[in-house]
Amino acid sequence: MSGAEQAVRVRALDLLSADAELAALVHGIFDGTPPRASAPYVSVAAAEGSDWGTKDRAGREVRLTLLLAGTGSAPGDRAAGRIEAVVASLRGAAGDWTVVGARAIRTRFSFARDGGWRHEVVVRCRCLAA
Repeated sequence: MSGAEQAVRVRALDLLSADAELAALVHGIFDGTPPRASAPYVSVAAAEGSDWGTKDRAGREVRLTLLLAGTGSAPGDRAAGRIEAVVASLRGAAGDWTVVGARAIRTRFSFARDGGWRHEVVVRCRCLAA
């Protein structure tokens, strides 16, 4: 994992953890899939990077997956709304990188066999080296 992917993950975790309304709606916010957590919870899942930049600055495009996992019939609309609000605030300094653009490019909702559900948000972050 390059520095940009890790920097975006850390920034997303910090912003999600700092959201008091989201924290009140879920049992935890985790880096990766937690080994033992009761739903609902949020995890910062995959981070995929590729080259991206400008003529005079190096950059990376990072596609970050944010996952809201729950159980029962309630789809967690309020928690999903808070996650999408955090996506809008991802722009800014992230370690040795600057996130110059952040946008949700795909959302997916699915039910699991065990009665649970998953709401995934894939975020495209375009980063420039600081």
